Amino acid sequence: MKKLFLTLFVLSLFLTSCNNDDEVSSTSELKLNVTGLENLGANYKYEGWIIVEGSPISTGIFTVDDSGMLSQNSFVVDASNLAKATKFVLSIEPAIDPSPAPSNTKYLVGDFSGNTATVSTAVVGDFSNVSGNYFLGTPTNGNANPESGIWFLDDTSGSAMVGLNLPDLDAGWKYEGWIVTNGTVLSTGRFSSPNDSDEAAPYSGSQMAPPFPGEDFLMNAPAGLTFPGNLSGATVVISVEPEPDNSPMPFALKPLVHTIANPAVTGQTISMMTSLNTFPSGTVSR
Repeated sequence: MKKLFLTLFVLSLFLTSCNNDDEVSSTSELKLNVTGLENLGANYKYEGWIIVEGSPISTGIFTVDDSGMLSQNSFVVDASNLAKATKFVLSIEPAIDPSPAPSNTKYLVGDFSGNTATVSTAVVGDFSNVSGNYFLGTPTNGNANPESGIWFLDDTSGSAMVGLNLPDLDAGWKYEGWIVTNGTVLSTGRFSSPNDSDEAAPYSGSQMAPPFPGEDFLMNAPAGLTFPGNLSGATVVISVEPEPDNSPMPFALKPLVHTIANPAVTGQTISMMTSLNTFPSGTVSR
């Protein structure tokens, strides 16, 4: 009788232990169906987060190849936390990450409605009403080569005014202007405000530039180009870049684009086109 009681007691402990383990290790699956993400290179990665009672909990990291394919789109998450999650956030993180918290560079966000969250770049900024203008001229050499410079300003009133209508960005992002000419991509400089100068002037002349983003392509030409340049037929881009930046090339978020006329029209304000249909988007399900 004692042996039978001991056997039943041990079996009861075993079953109780198994049930407790099941409760502790109960997990659910989080699935990402997102398009438009780009390869971040070797130094950065994407990381997903669910917001539970106001706090972020990582759902895992992944990378994206050159074709836009995610290295992983299904993640095992604690079931209790996933059920209580109110929001999903995707951030860009250093490959070697010293911090367990999300970086400032939050990329996609969406609130859960039932078991699905529709994610968008709303966390970066509201780009629904963006607009842009530019003016071709070279103020840093007295306008001697007007087809060689571009400045994001509006001169229709006869006085230079801000030319870009863009939302303010959080600390994890900055704007950058670009010119694509003869197959070469050239930065016109990074900036936080369209009503101020950008952060660099590697190609401009020595005379004073207007207090707006832009660049004259007059000196220090990279290999394959000759300066003073001619921007006829070039593509103009305003992009939103991670801060710190993951690449010397334009990021996937390009709210404004335009193709300069050939031959270029100088001395007048030209409007850019919006390009929001390429922004990443998708859903997250639990």
